Amino acid sequence: MQKIKSLMARQGLKSPQESIADLSPVEDFRIPSKEEMREMREQPIDPQAEQEIINSIQEVYYSNDSFDMVQHELEKLPPELNLQELEEYRDKLKRQQAAVSKKVADLILEKQPSYVKELERVTSLQTNLQLAAVICTNARRQLSVSKEDFTEASLGLLANQRRRHLLTGLLKSLRTIKTLQRTDVRLSEMLEEEDYPGAIQLCLECQKAASTFKHYSCISELNSKLQDTLEQIEEQLDVALSKTCKHFDVSHYTRVQLAYTLLEKTQTAMDQLHMHFTQAIHNTVFQVVLGYVELCAGNADTKFQKMQYKDLCTHITQDSYVPCLSDLCKALWEVMLSYHRTMQWHEEDDKEEAPPTTDEAGAADTEEAVVDHSYVKKKLEHGLTRIWQEVQLKVKAYLLGTDMSNFKYDDFIVVLDVISRLMQVGEEFCGSKSELLQESIKRQSVNYFKNYHRTRLEELRMFLENETWELCPVKSNFNIAQLHEFKFMGQSRSPSVSPSRQVLSSQDQEVLSLFQHFSQEGNPFERHIDNKDEETEDVLASNGYESDELEKCVYQDYDSDSDVPDELKQDYVDEQTGDVPLKSASRETLRSRKKSDYSLNKGSNAPILTNTTLNVIRLVGKYIQMMNILKPIAFDVIHCVSQLFDYYLYAVYTFFGRNDMPAPSLCVPGGQGGREAGPARPAAPFCWYESSGPGLISSRLRTTLNRIQESLIQMESLGEGSSSVHGGPGEDRKEKVPSPHLSQLVVLTASETLYGLAQRVVATESLVFLAEQFEFLQSHLDTMMPTAKKPFLQQFYSQTVSTASELRKPIYWVVAAKALDYEQMLLLMAGVKWDIREIMSQHNVYVDVLLKEFEEFNKRLGDVSRHVRVPLPVSNVLWEHCIRLANRTLVEGYGNVKKCSNEGRALMQLDFQQFLMKLEKLTDMRPIPDKDFVETYIKAYYLTENDMEQFIKNHREYSMKQLANLVNVCLGSHINKKARQKLLAAIDDIDRPKR
Repeated sequence: MQKIKSLMARQGLKSPQESIADLSPVEDFRIPSKEEMREMREQPIDPQAEQEIINSIQEVYYSNDSFDMVQHELEKLPPELNLQELEEYRDKLKRQQAAVSKKVADLILEKQPSYVKELERVTSLQTNLQLAAVICTNARRQLSVSKEDFTEASLGLLANQRRRHLLTGLLKSLRTIKTLQRTDVRLSEMLEEEDYPGAIQLCLECQKAASTFKHYSCISELNSKLQDTLEQIEEQLDVALSKTCKHFDVSHYTRVQLAYTLLEKTQTAMDQLHMHFTQAIHNTVFQVVLGYVELCAGNADTKFQKMQYKDLCTHITQDSYVPCLSDLCKALWEVMLSYHRTMQWHEEDDKEEAPPTTDEAGAADTEEAVVDHSYVKKKLEHGLTRIWQEVQLKVKAYLLGTDMSNFKYDDFIVVLDVISRLMQVGEEFCGSKSELLQESIKRQSVNYFKNYHRTRLEELRMFLENETWELCPVKSNFNIAQLHEFKFMGQSRSPSVSPSRQVLSSQDQEVLSLFQHFSQEGNPFERHIDNKDEETEDVLASNGYESDELEKCVYQDYDSDSDVPDELKQDYVDEQTGDVPLKSASRETLRSRKKSDYSLNKGSNAPILTNTTLNVIRLVGKYIQMMNILKPIAFDVIHCVSQLFDYYLYAVYTFFGRNDMPAPSLCVPGGQGGREAGPARPAAPFCWYESSGPGLISSRLRTTLNRIQESLIQMESLGEGSSSVHGGPGEDRKEKVPSPHLSQLVVLTASETLYGLAQRVVATESLVFLAEQFEFLQSHLDTMMPTAKKPFLQQFYSQTVSTASELRKPIYWVVAAKALDYEQMLLLMAGVKWDIREIMSQHNVYVDVLLKEFEEFNKRLGDVSRHVRVPLPVSNVLWEHCIRLANRTLVEGYGNVKKCSNEGRALMQLDFQQFLMKLEKLTDMRPIPDKDFVETYIKAYYLTENDMEQFIKNHREYSMKQLANLVNVCLGSHINKKARQKLLAAIDDIDRPKR
């Protein structure tokens, strides 16, 4: 190893890195020494062998310039060195080195001329460079002189200019800092001017400027101050936002929303807004109620201010209840109107939004704005229900805080009107059905209405017991729409539209436009109360029981017929159907019909009614008005309306139609007012009519009267003292009314007045008129009735209202039974000899007596009609009753005959024909009632045995006594005893089911 290193040192060899680093572009190669040249010459000169030696050199020696051949060869040494191998390998390397050196030397010798030539050029270049260095030195010396003379002065100017520019910027910064220090003054001014967007914009700009100059030490304190100012602005902005809850101002709200937009807190503002609305509702109602409570208390006791709102409502007095409710609804309306206008503002703001931009920054802003608008829209929509719920809760607490059962009707109607209008507002506000308000007002209304209705029924009983049943004069065109209680149904209505539908349609139109009508000014509750005040002068100031007021406000110009409908000016109007007769009707027929209507007074077409009837109609109007306002209790109201009619009907029947005549006496029914004086007469006509003739009271009317008595009438079973014990459960008795008693002033026993016929006509026909008004109101009541309860209304009309006219039969029958002396006629007929042997040409005296009775009856009926119009249906019923009773009296007289011949039967026919001929001149009734009843009985005298048996089976309208008389008198001499017993047994079989 030492030999190799010494060889390398002797030859001056270096590593490739050192060789390359030592080389320079002009450095010459080392010239081999003489010894090396000699060694090269001693080596063989075979070029091929030389080339092979060069080729045997490893490729790694040519790899790169940084190759370290010495290190390479040392690393190749084996662990155990062999001298011989090393010497052999060294010789090989020397041969390779010699070959390479020889090759290099040959190349150098070959390039020697070029080298010399190039060396000369290098020498020339060196000389030129030395000259250039001298020139540069001179140029620099000259430039130094120029610098001293010209450049330094100019550059000094530039440096001064730069320094001036820097100082100017510094001055500007200092002025900006000074402005920032004084910004709080301007911000305070802008806040006082409510220029919130400008204040926020200024504050944000100041913060941005402060961040620009944050390298100044004085700015850090300013930054903190600006942040505090911004927070103060947000607090004032929140206060400004709360002001919009009571009084919405477009410009004010626009500034507030723009300010929140600059703060990028639009969603937060919406959350705060809903909190403020909730708080505004609470504060508003509390302050309104507190003001009235303190006003009524008469002192400023602080204990009220510490009360909860619900407890505070219980201190409202009855006098201040309605004004407080009105002010409460007005204040709540302002809050809801502000919310409604807030929603409108946001809807319009969404429409005015600019179209989205195409650049990325604009697209991002647009997307963020869409998110904000969507959030605001949903929040506002959800807030509608929440706000209305809060309003309902506050009003509900107010409604239930006071017992309204003892309120005046006028005040309660105003309460219902206000709550109804409030529910209309709620429906338009958020589409709510206001279940809370309906529940609370229904509870109060049912409580109030039960108490009110009970009082009205007691008043109705009092008026009925004091009613003298005198005619109340009204105009011929009177209808219930003229009464103030029915003004809500409208004076003029299209015939094709029902009254209720017109009222509802007008209400709907008003409801749909409440917020439009009062968006800028006014208040729906204020207008509503004003209207009620105007109406109170004629309606609500009256309790409905002053007939003088009615005559003043409804029946003025009584003599004038300018407003009488054309159909009432016709020659004749059928009072049962309302139809005008056809033109083909003869004048005589019309004249006869007019003659039959016993009407000699001036107001011939005026309805027959009493003050009590008007009271009932007024009450019905008030009830329906209450029902219109508060539909949830519609069924309760209609049920009470039906009780008014039921009680009136029952009273009329009890006074004038009850059959209290014990046989054999014939007494005035229901003799509560005046009792029958004088001796009683046989009641044969009544017995015949009741038992064998058509029933006076139909099964439907009887069922109705029984129902009314069981459900409405409080029966006094054991007298006044024990009525509360034996009258049923207490709650049930509260809903019942004692049966009314006829006034002592009403006399029903005088024959000159046909036993109170005028009072009977007024009572009965006023009931019929009342039923007609109920028929007129049926469509309106039907629209208000809940669907599930409509069968009740239909049943009421079909089984109660429609039976009013049926009371004519039992009421007027009492008059008919006493108007003629049927007993005298029976006595006269009993004195006639019927077993004559020759045909008579002259009728019997009893016929003339009976006809004279009818003439007297006709005269008395005319006298009555001079005081009270007797309508055609009434006169027809009276005549029908009298004729039927007379005919049945004839049959009874014929049935009392002991002996009768064929000539006697002919005399019976002669008497009856004479009676019919004279009777037809007195009345226009055709056909004569029960004419066949008499003729069939007379003709039965001619029947054979077989025909008689069939006659008995087919004619059950005759009594057993009358049929037996036919068998005994007519067939007695022609049939044997067995046949007679057979026919009598058939009569007994017919009569047995009746017993």
